[in-house]
Amino acid sequence: MKRKLLYAIGKRLLISFAILFVFISFLFFLIRISPGDPSQKLISPKLSPALHESVKESFALNDPILEQFYNFTKNMLTGQFGYSYDYKMPVTKVILEFLPFTLILGSLSFVIQLALSFWLAYLSLKNRGKFLDRFLSKFSLVMYVTPIFVLGVFLVFIFSVKLDLLPTSGISSVDSYRYSFWQNLGDYILHLILPLITLSAAGTALFYRYLRDYFEDVRSKSFILNLRSMGVSENVIIWKHIIPNSISPLVSIAGIELGTLLGGALITEVLFSLPGMGRLTINAIFARDYPLIIGCSFIAGVLMIFSNLLADLSRSIINPRYSKEFLN
Repeated sequence: MKRKLLYAIGKRLLISFAILFVFISFLFFLIRISPGDPSQKLISPKLSPALHESVKESFALNDPILEQFYNFTKNMLTGQFGYSYDYKMPVTKVILEFLPFTLILGSLSFVIQLALSFWLAYLSLKNRGKFLDRFLSKFSLVMYVTPIFVLGVFLVFIFSVKLDLLPTSGISSVDSYRYSFWQNLGDYILHLILPLITLSAAGTALFYRYLRDYFEDVRSKSFILNLRSMGVSENVIIWKHIIPNSISPLVSIAGIELGTLLGGALITEVLFSLPGMGRLTINAIFARDYPLIIGCSFIAGVLMIFSNLLADLSRSIINPRYSKEFLN
């Protein structure tokens, strides 16, 4: 059994990284054939064409594209993505400066989404068919279809511009260097409130809709009706039978959402000027920083792969019926 599990994990990782390599290769050729030259931003138009060519040569941009791809592949297999044109340092070092914030922000948002959606779905189940259940169903649909940037701008307008309660951007105040540890912690939390709400709204609505549907589906099963006819209390039915049987299908969806969050909450980080992977990726695209674009995309893909693998493993453990599917 242990050997089969290791084989299944190895097979899944091999296929996932093969797909990731194809995607990164496509991205490599796409950004190099697109218009523009990253060396232009590093030199003045008044300087000689010879200097321009010298800068391009230092970036190996004059090499044939297939030779560039060969060198890129060789370096990527050793975990090296080259030097960032914009930051003048290794790409891995740049990413390590921005990645921790995205991991923290994504993890916090993920926990909020799961906890809040579970609580709301439980309230809907307890108030099935009543006003609260109908309101939550409609409100969750509105939250799910509302674009993130629209929600973010709306929240900033209400809570920052009109009410002046919360900061508009960044992760700390300008004069935070004067604060004590606890004041800095409070300031940090205040700066994260709007980004977390913006980032968590759609995911919470999605999880709520799935949980509510799963609760309703399990609730209509014959064994639940039998338990109810035997006089088992509604709370026991909900906590011991409905909820446990509704959790496992949600795990796969949660894995995809977690991978997306950890890979870089792009719109939220750009909207609130947060120092995370999403904002780093956008800046790299505008700067035409080829190595950094590739590095950011690779890290996002790796995080997505491992979050999905973790979700499948968790699902197999929670519900043994899915273990055969995973092992095959």
